[in-house]
Amino acid sequence: MNTVKNTEAVETSDRSSGKISSSQPLSPSLDETVALFRRIFSNDGTLRVRIIENTHNTRIRCGLIYVDGMTDRDLIQNGITKPLMTYEFLDKDLGTPAELMELIRLRIINISDIMVSTDLDELVGAIVGGKTVFLLDGYAGALNINAQGWQTRAIEEPTTDKAVRGPREGFNESLMTNLTLIRRRVQNSDLKFVFTDIGTRSKTQACICYMESLASPDILKELHGRLARVQLDHLLDTGYLAELIRDEPYSPFEMIGSTERPDSVVSKIMEGRIALLIEGSPFALTLPYVFVENFQASEDYYIGYMFATFNRVLRVMGAFMSISIPALYVALVTYSQEMVPTLLLLSIATARLSVPFPTVVEAILMLTIFEILREAGARIPNSIGQAVSIVGALVLGQAAVDARIVSAPMVIVVGLTGITTLLNPRLTGPLIVVRILLLLMSFFFGIYGYFFGLLGLVIHLMSLRSFGVPYMLGVGSIRPQDIKDTAIRAPWWDMYLRPAIIGARNMKRKPPKKPVKRL
Repeated sequence: MNTVKNTEAVETSDRSSGKISSSQPLSPSLDETVALFRRIFSNDGTLRVRIIENTHNTRIRCGLIYVDGMTDRDLIQNGITKPLMTYEFLDKDLGTPAELMELIRLRIINISDIMVSTDLDELVGAIVGGKTVFLLDGYAGALNINAQGWQTRAIEEPTTDKAVRGPREGFNESLMTNLTLIRRRVQNSDLKFVFTDIGTRSKTQACICYMESLASPDILKELHGRLARVQLDHLLDTGYLAELIRDEPYSPFEMIGSTERPDSVVSKIMEGRIALLIEGSPFALTLPYVFVENFQASEDYYIGYMFATFNRVLRVMGAFMSISIPALYVALVTYSQEMVPTLLLLSIATARLSVPFPTVVEAILMLTIFEILREAGARIPNSIGQAVSIVGALVLGQAAVDARIVSAPMVIVVGLTGITTLLNPRLTGPLIVVRILLLLMSFFFGIYGYFFGLLGLVIHLMSLRSFGVPYMLGVGSIRPQDIKDTAIRAPWWDMYLRPAIIGARNMKRKPPKKPVKRL
C-alpha cells in the first residue's frame, strides 16, 4: 500500500514539475487521450480542447488540443476545423485508422508544417510551445501542427545602438522574426541556423547562426559543449547565457558581444563569428569578442572612413581619459605637486582651503554622486530622465562647491570623467571598476601607483581569451591588414582580409574595387 502511495506521489511531483514519462503510450481512444492531456495540464486555464465531428460522417471524431494565446485561431479555424467538418469522406477512405490519418494529413488539413508523432513528451512540448495537437479516434498517435501565433512587438529602431545613418531595424522578442531579419540580409544557403532548447523548465528555444564556410569548427564545437553544460531552470534573456558560457568570469570586461542590430550581427557572421539568439530576447550574442569591438559602431561602416577613424580615435581617447583623469589628479595634487605648473597649483590650493576632506575622498564622493545621477536618468521615464540628470548635476555640483564640501577643480575633473565615459556605452561597467582601482593605487602610491595600475591592466587584457581567441587581437600588431579595422577604419577597398584566427578558414574577402581617378 505504501509503495502505491509513493508511486502516485512521484507521478504527481513529475507532472507538477513538467516532466512527463515518455514510456506511457498513447491510447487509440480519443476520450482517454484527451483525459490524459487534461491530467497533464491540470489547473491550467489556458488549455483548450476542441472535439470535431464530420458533418457527413459522424463516426469520424477528432480532437484539437492547444494553448490559448499561443496559437493563430483563424489558422486553426480555416486550416483544420472547417476542412475536417465539411469534407465528404467516401467509403473507400474509411480504411484503417492509420490510413485515415494519412489521408487527413495529406489531403484535408491545409497547413504546411505538420508531422505525425506518437511520443507523449514531444506532443506535450509542442502544446506548450504554441503548436496544435490533432487526435483521431481509433489512432494511437497524433499530428503535430504548427499553428503558432501570438502578439509581438513591432520592428523598431534599437534604443541601445542608435545610428544617424544606416538601417533602422532592430531585433524584437520573436526569435523567428529576428532570424528573418538576418536571412533577408544574407540570402545564401551557406548561412546555417541550428536550434536547441535551454532551461530545464522553461525549454527556451535558442538558435546558433553562422556561415558554414567561414566559422571555425573548433569554436562552434566549444560553443555547443558550453551550451550543453548549462544547467538553468529558466532563460529569459541572452544576458543569462553570456554570463554562463563566457571565458574569464571574474574579469570586468565583456567576453561576448551583444547587439540589437541585425546589420551588426550579419557583419560579425560574415567575418567568421557566431551569433546566438533566443526566444524572448531582442539582444543577440556574438562570439568570439575582442577588445577593439568596444570602440566600433555600426555607423562607422556607413560614413566616410576618415570621419569614422576620427570618431574611433575619440572613443579610444575617451576611454583612456575616463580611467586616468581622477587618478592623475589625485596623484599630482597629493604627492607630485612639483609636476603641476605653479599658477595652476596655487589655484587648486586656493580652491581647497576650506574643503575638509582629502582629495581622494572628494573624488570618490563626486564620482559616486555622478553614477547615482546616471543610473537615475536611465531608470526614470525618458520625458524627465535627461532633465533630472542635467539639472541634478548642475545643482548638486554648484551646491557642493558653495558649501565647501568639494572644490571646484574636482567638479571639473568628475564632469570631464563622466562625459568621456559616455563615449563608450559598452565599456561603462569595466571603466568604472578600472577607474576606482587606479584611483586607489594613485592615492596609496602616487604617480608610480598609477603607472603600475596601467601595467597591470595591460597584462590582464593580454591574458584574456574569448573562445580561444586572444582578447587583444590586432592591438599592437605591425601588419597593416591587422590594424585596418581596429582604432582606425580603412577604406572598404583596402580591407580585403578577414580578421586573423577568427576568419582563418577563408581569409580573403571580395571588397569593392578601388575608385579610379578621373583624367
